[in-house]
Amino acid sequence: MYGNNERVARDLIAEIRRASGLSQAELARRSGLQSSVLSAYEHGRRQPSVAALARVARAAGLDLAISPLADADALERSGRILPDVLELADRMPSKARGELAYPPLIRLAS
Repeated sequence: MYGNNERVARDLIAEIRRASGLSQAELARRSGLQSSVLSAYEHGRRQPSVAALARVARAAGLDLAISPLADADALERSGRILPDVLELADRMPSKARGELAYPPLIRLAS
């Protein structure tokens, strides 16, 4: 349902309004937000904080739960593919480099 991170809040607020049957103005009033702010959230012109999303959900009689499982899944996947990435990096051709030569910082007058 939420493929694009920038659309998550917009889609969530629209879903909250559909599920509650509340108008945008009534949901804004119940959540203590200005109608223009809720409209900006719902149309993707502004990104609400998690606290603002929770207020909107509570105002509609819903509970917003944020689950870290999606991040845990991504972390687990990245842990599984990291050895493959490191192995590929080791196999990449490289050329030996000589020592770095630094220019003198100051030149002494002779």
